[in-house]
Amino acid sequence: MASWTNWAGTERAQPRDEVTPTVASQIVEVVERAVAHRTTVKMAGAGHSFTGISAPVDTLLRPDHLSGVVSVDREAMTVTVQAGTPLRVLNAELARLGMGLHNMGDIDEQTLAGATSTGTHGTGGTVASLSAQIASFTMISGRGEIITASPTSFRELFEVGRVGLGALGVLTEITLNVEPLFALEAQERPMSWDAAMATYDELTTDHHHVDAYWFPHTDHVMTKLNDRLAELDDLRPLGRFKRWRDDEFLSNTVFGALTAVGNRAPAAVPRLNQISGGALSERTYSDIAHRVFTSPRRVRFKEMEYALPRQVGLEALKEVRRVIDAAGWRIGFPIEIRSTPADDIALSTAAGRASMYLAFHVPVKADHTEYFAGVEQVLRHYDARPHWGKMHSLGVDDLAALYPRFDEFLDLRDQLDPERVFTNPYLEKVLGK
Repeated sequence: MASWTNWAGTERAQPRDEVTPTVASQIVEVVERAVAHRTTVKMAGAGHSFTGISAPVDTLLRPDHLSGVVSVDREAMTVTVQAGTPLRVLNAELARLGMGLHNMGDIDEQTLAGATSTGTHGTGGTVASLSAQIASFTMISGRGEIITASPTSFRELFEVGRVGLGALGVLTEITLNVEPLFALEAQERPMSWDAAMATYDELTTDHHHVDAYWFPHTDHVMTKLNDRLAELDDLRPLGRFKRWRDDEFLSNTVFGALTAVGNRAPAAVPRLNQISGGALSERTYSDIAHRVFTSPRRVRFKEMEYALPRQVGLEALKEVRRVIDAAGWRIGFPIEIRSTPADDIALSTAAGRASMYLAFHVPVKADHTEYFAGVEQVLRHYDARPHWGKMHSLGVDDLAALYPRFDEFLDLRDQLDPERVFTNPYLEKVLGK
C-alpha cells in the first residue's frame, strides 16, 4: 500500500494504489478506471499545502515525470510547462531562456499545478498570484476528456479553473504569461511597530513589492522592499558567505534552535522574540527576480493565512495584536503581512478586491489550536477568505458567503466531475459532496 504525507506532517494518507504517469493518456486511463470502479484519483504535488487538499484516498498520481518546459512563444511571451514542474526548476529554465515570472511567493518547492490550484501568491506587482499569470491550461476532466481552456476556448473553465483546487480535473500543461528576465533591488529594513503601521500604505505605493514581518510580544517589524531595476547590469547579489550566514545559518539554523527552545519553555518566547527582532539589521542587495522573491525554508511549521479586503487589513492586524496580547499565548514565529491587487478568478482569495494577507505560523511540533482559532474568530468579522492550502476551519456554507461566484464553480464541478473522481475529505468539507 502506498503512503503520502505533506511537508509539515499535518496530513497523511494511505491510498490503495500509486501511479507515476509519463504521458496524459496514462492519466486518462486511470480516470476512466476510477469512474468504472467508483473510486477516486488525486494528483499530489510537493505536499506544501497544510490542508488535506491533495490527500489521496484511492489512487495517488505522482507528478515526478511530468516536468519541464514544453514550448516557448517569444512573440506572445508565453511558456508552456508540464504541470508537475517544480517552481525552482521553472525559474531556472526561464532564466536560461532570458525570461521570468512577474511575481511569485517566497518559496519555490511547490509544483506549478499545486501552486496555481491553491492560489499561491506573492505581494504587490500588477498581478500577485501564479494563477493570474496563466494564459491557458490543459486538464483531464472527471469524464476522461482532455480539455484546453483559454480566454478563447472553454472560456468559462479558464475564468473559473485557474484556481481549481484539484476539484475540476488533473492539470497536465500550463501556459504562463512571462516577461523578459528582470532584476530586483531588495531593501530589508527593521522598523518599529508604530512606524510600520503609519507608513505601510506609503511603502506599498512607493515600492513594487512589500513584505513585512511582525514579531509578536515585541514592537519589532522587518520590512522587505523590492523594486524592479531597469537593467541587469551591475547587480549586487549577496555573497556566498553572507547568503549562507543570513539566510541559512541565522534564518534557519539559529531560528530553528530558538523555536525549539520556545517549544520547551513557552515563557521564554517573548524574550527570544526580542532577541530575534532586535538582531535584525538593514541590508540592500540586487539579483535576478526569482532569487530575491524566494528564500530557503528549513524550519518546519504549520500555517494559517487569510486574505482581507485591503482597506481593513491594518485595522484587523491591530485587533489581532490586541487579542494576542490579552490571551497570553506565546507565539515564536513572526506574522507575515502582504498586499495584492485584485484579480478576476472565481475562487482566488483576491477575487474582485485588492487584498491584504496575514499569515500565522507555529513550529510544526507546537499546538496551534487555540492560537489559530482565536485569530480566525477575529478575522471572520472582516470578510476574510482563507488560503486554500493553509489551515482553517471554514466549511462550504461559510465559503459560499465569501465568494460571489461560488455557485458557478460548483456548477462547473458538476459538469466536469459528476462522479466526484477527484474528491477527498477536504474538498467535501469546502465544496460539499
